[in-house]
Amino acid sequence: MRSAIARGMPGTGLLRALAAAALTSASVLTVAAGTTSATPAPRVDNPYAGARVYVSPEWSAKAAAEPGGSRIADQPTGVWLDRIAAIEGAGGGMGLRDHLDEAVSQSGGEPTVIQLVIYDLPGRDCAALASNGELGPDDLPRYKSEFIDPIAEILADPAYADLRIVTVTEIDSLPNLVTNTGGRPTATPRCDVMKANGNYVRGVGYALGRLGAIENVYNYVDAAHHGWIGWDDNFGAAVDQFAEAARAEGATPADVHGFITNTANYSVLREPYFTVDGLGDPVRQSRWVDWNRYVDELSFAQAFRQRLVRAGFDQGVGMLIDTSRNGWGGSARPTGPGPQTSVDAYVDGGRVDRRIHIGNWCNQSGAGLGERPTAVPASGVDAYVWMKPPGESDGASQEIPNDEGKGFDEMCDPAYQCNPRNGDNPSGALANSPLSGHWFSAQFQELMRNAYPPL
Repeated sequence: MRSAIARGMPGTGLLRALAAAALTSASVLTVAAGTTSATPAPRVDNPYAGARVYVSPEWSAKAAAEPGGSRIADQPTGVWLDRIAAIEGAGGGMGLRDHLDEAVSQSGGEPTVIQLVIYDLPGRDCAALASNGELGPDDLPRYKSEFIDPIAEILADPAYADLRIVTVTEIDSLPNLVTNTGGRPTATPRCDVMKANGNYVRGVGYALGRLGAIENVYNYVDAAHHGWIGWDDNFGAAVDQFAEAARAEGATPADVHGFITNTANYSVLREPYFTVDGLGDPVRQSRWVDWNRYVDELSFAQAFRQRLVRAGFDQGVGMLIDTSRNGWGGSARPTGPGPQTSVDAYVDGGRVDRRIHIGNWCNQSGAGLGERPTAVPASGVDAYVWMKPPGESDGASQEIPNDEGKGFDEMCDPAYQCNPRNGDNPSGALANSPLSGHWFSAQFQELMRNAYPPL
């Protein structure tokens, strides 16, 4: 479920030239009532409404270089800041100021969103290894002074005051404290450490407070997905965890503009052929649903939003849903409900999400591009986004030495069979995958083939 800015790319001038043809009007997310203005505007309820959204020349060039990739190379994706060096530009790639300058150039004086993923917490990714980070569990001072503070200083530059800067804060961190600690079967020693030392909570709180103080920054907090915290014993506990972080290190719930679900994951937006209460409680008892209250991301995101408001977040808090890889089209997509010979046959035969288990997250075989980035697509949802750039690997299928702090996670190995977090099932991962965040051509091609809606 991870991503990063690509490493070792050509110079930015070449990338911009390769991508120029792809930066078209398709990068504008519009709604019927949306308007654009060349003058700076105050903070808005939904930053995506009526706004252009930044297309990264780096990602666009890689997409356009793939056979058929020009069909989507004009789509906006997230820019991942996954280590300190990424702020200035790691491995010859674009740095934060490069992206912001390019966003200003693309704006043409119109309201423009740029999407940044803030992703370098101490002890990062405590329940997996594929995208472990550079900072140790106790490196909170470095996180503050060497990562968040420089980012905040750049974002506060008046040169970028007209941009709507969307920040997605620390993927997977707070949900891991809910589900992977405290003696649960899914607990890991590393997550127990991060729960005990409080550095996930303090780090997220510090980031929210520092970035939220900048008038044109819109903070969205990662809220996992329905297949992670949709169960009764996780749902409310996750909201409480987010509320705690939003009040840590000087932050307040007012610093949180919204939440994002399904970041870099594969959970389907809608399951059209069954509902959680279909056939009565038996659907919840199926192996796939496993007593979850939700069967897709849209219903989960809308319900989770309501619970967040009850916990003290603003009534206007908005949701984002990452649809970059949850289309599940192609020949394997069901065209109707499964047979009612058993509840498992009914659910398995009709479910659009074709993963072996909903806990599988690494480079999933059979996945496809989902809904294209769209503003205000549903009640309570600010936008469908491609926060995870399609074609960037979730993790390596075998151990690869690197200087990025990224380990080898067996969930990225197609031969791996099971662990408690995926219900003791095979991983469902694609073979021959590179390090997380590195370009994975075979996956990109499969995502296009299985896109839904089709390309």
